[in-house]
Amino acid sequence: MKQVLCKAAVLSIFFSSSFGIVCAEPSIPPFYQAVSKMSPDGKLGQVIQKEQISTAVSGAQAWRIAYISSDVGDRKTISTALVVAPVGKAPAEGRPVMAWAHGTTGTAQSCGPSQLTNPAVSLNQYFLLDGNSWSDYGLPNLEAFIKEGYVVVGTDYQGLGGGGKHQYAVAITQAKDTIDSIRAVGSMQETGAGKKAIIYGWSQGGGTTIAAASMPDYISKKGTAFDDIQPVGFVALAPYDVAVTMPGAKLDQAISEKMISELSASFSDNVFNFAHFSMTLWGTQAAFPNLKLTDLLTDDGAKVIDKIYSNKCLHASADTLNYAYGTGYKNLLKPKAQNTLAWAQAFLKGSVNPVKPVAPVIIYWGTKDTVVPPVMGELYQKQMCKLGGNISRVQLPGEQTHFSTPGTAGPLYLPWVKDRIAGKTMANACPQN
Repeated sequence: MKQVLCKAAVLSIFFSSSFGIVCAEPSIPPFYQAVSKMSPDGKLGQVIQKEQISTAVSGAQAWRIAYISSDVGDRKTISTALVVAPVGKAPAEGRPVMAWAHGTTGTAQSCGPSQLTNPAVSLNQYFLLDGNSWSDYGLPNLEAFIKEGYVVVGTDYQGLGGGGKHQYAVAITQAKDTIDSIRAVGSMQETGAGKKAIIYGWSQGGGTTIAAASMPDYISKKGTAFDDIQPVGFVALAPYDVAVTMPGAKLDQAISEKMISELSASFSDNVFNFAHFSMTLWGTQAAFPNLKLTDLLTDDGAKVIDKIYSNKCLHASADTLNYAYGTGYKNLLKPKAQNTLAWAQAFLKGSVNPVKPVAPVIIYWGTKDTVVPPVMGELYQKQMCKLGGNISRVQLPGEQTHFSTPGTAGPLYLPWVKDRIAGKTMANACPQN
C-alpha cells in the first residue's frame, strides 16, 4: 500500500506545481515489520520469531528467524537470518553448523538477504552474468553442505530487517551477529544442530569472519540460548581489516588525520568505492554516538548520505550518487576533516582484535581485487601468526576479482571444511621465515 501511495504521489507531480513530496520508506515484508517493533530482550541467540519457508534444495527445510544479539557497545540488538537444515533425524552429537556472513548488501531495513523471494538457495550474485536479482542473496555451497548433513545459517546482521540502524563495516558487531546465529540454530530443536561450527564469509563478511575468530570471550559466554559452541575453523573470502594496517600504533591527532585522509583517498577513486566508504561512515556513526557525519562530510553531504543509506541498498545507493553528482561526489566530503582522533579510534575498536584466533583461519584472495586491498589479508596473516595462530592464505587461480572470489573459492574450501569438522590435525600454514 505504501508503494502504491508513493507512486501516486510521484504521478501527481505531473499535474501539480508542488515538488515537495516525500515518499515513504521502502516497505519490508510482514515478518520483518513485526520483528522491528520488538524489544531485544532475552538471551544471546534466543529466537524470538520464526516462520518456515519453502526451499527447492533436496532433503532440506528452511526458516526465517529473528534472534537476540549485541553490538560493539554491548547493547542488545535484534538480527534476522535464514536457516536451512537437513530433514530427518540428526546424529547424537548434533549436526555441524556452517554460519555464513554475507558481503555488502546495503544499510536500509530492506537490505537483508533473507527478505528476498525464495532466499533458501545457493549464493546468487547480482553482479555476475547468471545473477537474477538486484542484490546478492543465498548461501554458498548450500546443496553440498546439506548433503554433508550440515545446518547452514546466514545472518542478515542487525539493522537489515530487525530494526535499528545497521552498523555497516563495524566488524565486531557483525561478528557478534554471526556467532549468535550459531547459538540461535543450536537452540532450535528442528535443526538438530550441535556444538561444532565453521564461520565463512565474503567481503564485509570476510572481515566479520576474521573478527569472530579473535573473540574468545564472546564465543565462550555462558547463559546464552545455546552455550559451549565450538568454532573449529574460519573461511575468509577477500576479508578487510582496518586495524591491521596500524598494528601497535598509538593514535594521536597527526596519525589519526593521516589515517582518515588515506582512507578517504583510497575509497574515493570511483563512485562505487565511495558508496562503500560513505556507507562505512554512516554505519560507524550509528555504532559510536560520539561521532557526527558532519565531522567528515559537509552539511549537505551529511543530509544526502543519511537520506540515501536510510532508504536504499548498495547498488541503488551507488547509482543515486552517480546520477545526482557524477564525478562531483567527492565534494560531499569536507576539505578538512574534524574529530579525526575519535573516528580513528572508532574504526580500530570496530575492527579485528589483535588476539590469537580460536581455530585455524584460511583466506582466499584474487589478484584483481580492487574493492578490498589483498594486502590487508597479508598483514593479518603476519600479525596473527606472530600471536601463535594458524593462518593459511590462498591465491585463487587466474585473475580473480572481488566478485568472482566466492564462486572460485567454493570448491577449494569444501575439503578444508570437512577436515576441520572431522577434527583432523592441520599443519601450521604460517609462512616460514
